[in-house]
Amino acid sequence: MTSESKPEPHFDGPNYTIGIEEELMILDAGTLELSNAIETMLEAAPSESVKPELMESVLEIATTPQPDTAAAGAELRGLRRQVIDAAAGRGLAIGSAGTHPFAMWEQQRIVGRDRYRDLVSDLKFVARQEIIFGQHVHVGLDDADKAIHVANGMRIHLPVLLALSANSPFWRADATGLASTRTPIFRAFPRVGIPPTYDDWDDYAAKIGFMVRSGVIEDYTYLWYDVRPHPNLGTVEIRVMDSQTRIEHTLGLTALIQAMVKELAEHFEAGKRLSKYPHQMIDENKWLAARHGLDGELVDLPSTDRVSTRELARRLLDRLREHAQDLGGAADLAAVEDLLQRGNGAARQRVVHEANHDLHEVMAEIVAATAV
Repeated sequence: MTSESKPEPHFDGPNYTIGIEEELMILDAGTLELSNAIETMLEAAPSESVKPELMESVLEIATTPQPDTAAAGAELRGLRRQVIDAAAGRGLAIGSAGTHPFAMWEQQRIVGRDRYRDLVSDLKFVARQEIIFGQHVHVGLDDADKAIHVANGMRIHLPVLLALSANSPFWRADATGLASTRTPIFRAFPRVGIPPTYDDWDDYAAKIGFMVRSGVIEDYTYLWYDVRPHPNLGTVEIRVMDSQTRIEHTLGLTALIQAMVKELAEHFEAGKRLSKYPHQMIDENKWLAARHGLDGELVDLPSTDRVSTRELARRLLDRLREHAQDLGGAADLAAVEDLLQRGNGAARQRVVHEANHDLHEVMAEIVAATAV
């Protein structure tokens, strides 16, 4: 195996640092339609923390590694304010949700960068229709085998994280009946969804190296699974969530994820082995979460019992409070309580829509609640 094909790990700690990425909508301030204005935004808000994505109507903001959710939240609020203010000065607006309620992918332009043009060349329609917006959370770790253990263990938590974060009930001016429409849209991509498990770092590196040498991917960043090791950054990246409209929900989910990673890292350090769950049942739970959000049931693995998704989420939240307290993120878990009590973003969008059946009103509410 050549060094060029084998991913090199940079897991050198410290443990549990966090980085947050949010994919946001660029909108025309008047019509609230998506606007192909990423180059305008990059000129107006020049920063390494403001980046383009596949479509010209999408921008990404990303924090630097931070020790806790308080520091990450302060940086993220500043980034949201920066892009919102820059947009306002140019007749634009910023919104955050998993999908735009009435946008049409046919009207979106691809960003003029080689990576994105090559992606469309490779994936065709699958890439062109990807007008979706996600939240990604990176958590730093100090050992490559530990990172594999954590990524394997995070698989069981992905459906609950999706149910809490589901924020895309509308697509192409239609009520889809799903809490997270973003999920099946992204599922059309290759190398997505619930990832395979790996025995250890060497097993991961060998299998990814094989794919690179075969020429099907350029490097491991073309694996878009719901959770993945990110060896260049020394993190495990959790990617299953819809973008959150309210920044407190972004931070609450981040605090919960950071606590999950701590629990799994300590499990590894204690020399314990992970339970084995059928891949197809984790994937089925993910579908149930995308369909029903917090209002349905999930299979309480490893049993075959179906339980309320809210009950399962609350049980997990209560178990992880002590870890969040140790990490300085316990206060941010109040936002997870808010999601459980008042509903996720999808439920809130539906409440707005039910009043007048007006998707422009839904989009206006998203823009207002995105502001910080």
